[in-house]
Amino acid sequence: MTMRHRGMLPRTMAGAAIAALVLTGCRGGGGDDAEGSGPGVSSDPCPEAVNEDNGCITLGIISDLSDTFSAVAVPLTEAQEAFWDRVNENGGVGGYDVQLVISDAEYDPQLTSQRYQEMRTDILALGQALGSSQVMAILEDMRDDNVIAAPASWNSAWNFEPLIVQSGANYCFEAMNGVDWAMENRGEIESVLAIGYPTDFGEDAAVGAAAAAEANGLDYAQITTPPGQDNQAEAVSRVVQEDPDLLVITAGPTETATIVAGAASEGWEGTAVGSSPTWNPGLLQSEAAGALEAMYFQASAWGNWSSDTPGHEAMREALGDVSPSDGYVAGWVWSYPMLAALEHAAELDGGITRENLVAAAENLEEVDYEDMLPAEAGTKVGDPNETAYRASVINSVDAESPGGTVMEQDLTVGPTAEGYSLDAPCAALD
Repeated sequence: MTMRHRGMLPRTMAGAAIAALVLTGCRGGGGDDAEGSGPGVSSDPCPEAVNEDNGCITLGIISDLSDTFSAVAVPLTEAQEAFWDRVNENGGVGGYDVQLVISDAEYDPQLTSQRYQEMRTDILALGQALGSSQVMAILEDMRDDNVIAAPASWNSAWNFEPLIVQSGANYCFEAMNGVDWAMENRGEIESVLAIGYPTDFGEDAAVGAAAAAEANGLDYAQITTPPGQDNQAEAVSRVVQEDPDLLVITAGPTETATIVAGAASEGWEGTAVGSSPTWNPGLLQSEAAGALEAMYFQASAWGNWSSDTPGHEAMREALGDVSPSDGYVAGWVWSYPMLAALEHAAELDGGITRENLVAAAENLEEVDYEDMLPAEAGTKVGDPNETAYRASVINSVDAESPGGTVMEQDLTVGPTAEGYSLDAPCAALD
């Protein structure tokens, strides 16, 4: 069974306490069981199993339940719990139920590495690893362990990494699509300013913004900004000083709102397009709401909470009475390729093991996303330049809509992304 801990994920709870509580509660089905098939796979049923005759698979979740992205990551994690509950209720996968071991790394690469060390012998794979730099901090250990991961990030490096099962367009393509959309829909644009964290996350999108600016003959500049609402004064000052027609923002929701509203209060009148993680519906309760409704648009990897697909419908039914958030959508979508890899691994000689799961992930040709994304969005086979998924959604802010956004443009590949040669990750990684 999936260990459900919705009552254990309040945003005020300390990260270490969450980790200790959830790890203790989930340890029963993991480990290198003598009757199982290696780490994270046991022939014994999960505790409180849905299917008593099934064995137990343990997937790790390393998230941010108390820091920069917690407003998104908490619903993201709850959606993954609901996703695997649904899998178990439908009979499991390959003769196993799935349980999750959940840990909080507070959006910190060093703590992410520590959390991975704590669970590495107990898990089959990582059902979530949040953050680009955070995944890079554990990638070598994952390679040593033959552990695949579904990241809670869209870095273009993941298109080149066989251990990562990614869903949706990367930050680089997303920024390209955002600039191209703004060129067609937001009046005369002559200049672009990219603002982002000084990390793999921010840099990946900045490369895409620069490529789109060059393709469209626009003036381009880039600045970095640190996390924290109180650390955005310099970014606001630069926006006001340079007065760009278009901002491309790759930061957290709080920083995004502070920059947009702060610059608007000082006379800036342009357009802001943010990467997927720049939005959460809680911003509608902030003083920045008016500026965001007028000036901010979200480039997203898939349709929002209200989208009409079988997958969205299944997600809403499984989650029940929750406050709509696109964080739920992300957690649900990111789980499909892990399920597909498990299903393929179960068909290989030896069944579900770490080694077979790696082989299955490397050979994914399509993933059934129940129409939340096209099947080819999950492929890992072939040259990344040929197979990387490039389409993005554009959302606008609407306080009356569930989740706070409405779709302005459905999944579309802009001309810059369509013509871009992805021969290497967009941003060089440390």
